[in-house]
Amino acid sequence: MANKERKGDNQKLKMLYLAKIFSEETDDLHFLTMPEIIARLSSYGVNADRKTLYLDFEELRHFGLDIIAEKKGRDCFYHLGNRDFELPELKLLVDSVQSAKFITDRKSSELIKKLEALVSKYEGKKLHRQVVISGRIKTMNESIYYNVDKLHEAINEDAQIRFQYYRWNIKKEMELRKNGAWYQISPWGLLWDNENYYLIGYDAKDNKIKHYRVDKMLRIAMTEEKREGKDQFKAFNMPRYTKSLFGMYGGEETNIALEVRNDMVGVLIDRFGKDISTIPVDENHFRTTIKVAVSRHFLGWIIALGDGVKIVSPDSVVEQMKEEIARLTKQYTG
Repeated sequence: MANKERKGDNQKLKMLYLAKIFSEETDDLHFLTMPEIIARLSSYGVNADRKTLYLDFEELRHFGLDIIAEKKGRDCFYHLGNRDFELPELKLLVDSVQSAKFITDRKSSELIKKLEALVSKYEGKKLHRQVVISGRIKTMNESIYYNVDKLHEAINEDAQIRFQYYRWNIKKEMELRKNGAWYQISPWGLLWDNENYYLIGYDAKDNKIKHYRVDKMLRIAMTEEKREGKDQFKAFNMPRYTKSLFGMYGGEETNIALEVRNDMVGVLIDRFGKDISTIPVDENHFRTTIKVAVSRHFLGWIIALGDGVKIVSPDSVVEQMKEEIARLTKQYTG
């Protein structure tokens, strides 16, 4: 019994507790002295002395922990230096989790708590950040967290999936589309756009690539059938597809010529990238051509830009815009 007390009840866990102490209680601004480290180990049921701890520190350094010793006067102060993640990197990740619309509040809190464990308890407090995004509504579908995992699994297993798809009705209830019919799709990729996750998959029945909101998918299950549509997806240009859609609303992809006021160039670059053409029309305007899926959402985007942007061609889209303007005029006049 005496020998057990000398060694400590948890002596075999000594190195793990040392790593825990350094990770949780030290950083570039917080240090521990040798007596403090010995006291911390003792609280975990581990006995240690200076001589063995010097050797233990070397073993931990050899393992990969950046244990730094700084001499100040007669005392030596120890702390953990480099970590897998720097605090600014974790702040960025926390902000992303906090502001991501597709992650529920509960899951956001769980993920942030796990991220806090990657730094000291002092730096962890700095990760208690409240990112305020105007109008942000978090998803109410907890299953999206697991839907994404199921979809990745199906893609890795080269398997088709089946699922049900829902929408909200006027009673604020989930209402299954197609009267609860099952969708069967070959999943090929996941896309994060406009703060939502989308599945990009091949619908063999319609012989086309389609997209589905992951948070509106229910009861996802893999089938025993192998995926189809490999050639169609290989020819599918994901970046161009996302750039052409507005709010992920579908429509026929069309080359649209726009006449744009010079001060609006930033709006076009933000939406379509720096590779857009800017052909001068006069000293105040330029012309560019973009490829978009023409939908009411796109027309509304153009209207919102006011007199700074005008659709020039093709005539069919100009006519669509005129019809949309006429519809709005009729809607908002007696």
